[in-house]
Amino acid sequence: MQPPAPPTPTQSLGNLHAVAQWVALLAVSLIFAALLEYAGLPAAMLLGPMLAAILAGTNGATVRVSKFGFAGSQALVGCLVAASLSPAIFVTFLHEWPLFLGIVTATLLASSFLGWFISRFRILPGTTAVWGSAPGGATAMVLMAGAFGADARLVAFMQYLRVIFVSISAAMIARLWVDTSGVEAPASIWFPAIEWVPFGTTLAIALGGGLVGQLLRLPSPYFLGAAILGAVVHLWFGAPMQLPVWLLGTSYMLIGWAIGLNFTRAILHHAARALPQIIGSIVALMSFCGGLAWLLSHELGIDPLTAYLATSPGGMDSVAIIAAASDNVDLSFVMALQSARLVIVLAIGPSLARLVARWIKT
Repeated sequence: MQPPAPPTPTQSLGNLHAVAQWVALLAVSLIFAALLEYAGLPAAMLLGPMLAAILAGTNGATVRVSKFGFAGSQALVGCLVAASLSPAIFVTFLHEWPLFLGIVTATLLASSFLGWFISRFRILPGTTAVWGSAPGGATAMVLMAGAFGADARLVAFMQYLRVIFVSISAAMIARLWVDTSGVEAPASIWFPAIEWVPFGTTLAIALGGGLVGQLLRLPSPYFLGAAILGAVVHLWFGAPMQLPVWLLGTSYMLIGWAIGLNFTRAILHHAARALPQIIGSIVALMSFCGGLAWLLSHELGIDPLTAYLATSPGGMDSVAIIAAASDNVDLSFVMALQSARLVIVLAIGPSLARLVARWIKT
C-alpha cells in the first residue's frame, strides 16, 4: 500500500489558522521590505509585502485584507499625493506650461501606443496593458486600474517593475554628471512626535475625501476623493498635513497585501511568460523619454540631468532624492513636470484607457 502523499504547500498553508497566516505574512513582509530597503530599491514597504503576499496567495493563503483597511489605505495615499503638491510647482508650471503639456502629451501617446501594442498582440488582456504602461504614480495607477476593470495584479507587476528600472537607471545616469556617492536619502523617523492639528487634518481629509468620492461616484473614490479634497485644503487654505512614516508604511503594506493575496499560480505564470515583452516595453518607454530629455537639453539648453530626471517615466520619490543631491539640478522644474504628468494622467487616464481599449477591439 502506497504511503499518503505529503501535503502540498498550498494545502499546508491553507490549513493554518488565520492568525498564524497573518503572523507568517507579516514576518515575511518585514524581511522582504528590509532586504529591498537595504538594496536601495524604492517603495520597499509596498513591494516587500506585495511579494510576500504573492508568495502566500499562490500557496493557498485564505486571509484577505478587509474592505475598510484597503479603502483607508487608498485614502491615505491620496493624502500623500495632495501633500506632495506645493505652490512653487504651480508657479513653475505656469511659466513653462506649453513645454510641459507637449512633453506630457508625447509621453502619454508613447505609453498608450505601447499599451495598445501589448494588448493587440494578446500579451496582456484589455486595458490592463494600458494602465500598466501609464507613466504616472505607480500606486495611483494600480488603484485606478482596479476601479476600471483592469487586472490590478498585472498592472502592479508592470508598474513596479518599471519603477525599479527607472530608479536604478536614473541613479546610474546621475553619476555621469554629479557624484552622489556620499549623498543618502534623509533618514526616515518612523515614530515622530504627532502634531495633532496637521495629523487630525490629514485623517479628516482621508475620511471626508473618501465619503465625497463615494457620493460623487468617482473611480477609485477613496483615493481620488482624498487626493482632490486634500489638494484643495492644502493648497487653497494652506492647511498643513502630517503623514507619519508608520501610518504611511502600514497603508503601503495593506495595499501590497490586498494586491498580492489575489495572485494565483495561473496569474503568476502568465506574468512570467510575458516578462520579456514587458521589459521591452519598459525599455522602449524609457528610451523615448530619454530622447525627450535630449531634445530639452539640446534645443533649450536645459541641464542634461535636469531634463532626464524631469522626463523619467516613474519613480517620483527616487527622482526627487537624486535631483536634490545636486546643486546643478533644477528641482522645481523636475518636480513640476513629474507632478503635471501625474495630475494629467489621473484626469484623463480613464478616458484614454477606454479609447485605446476601443481601438484594440476594432
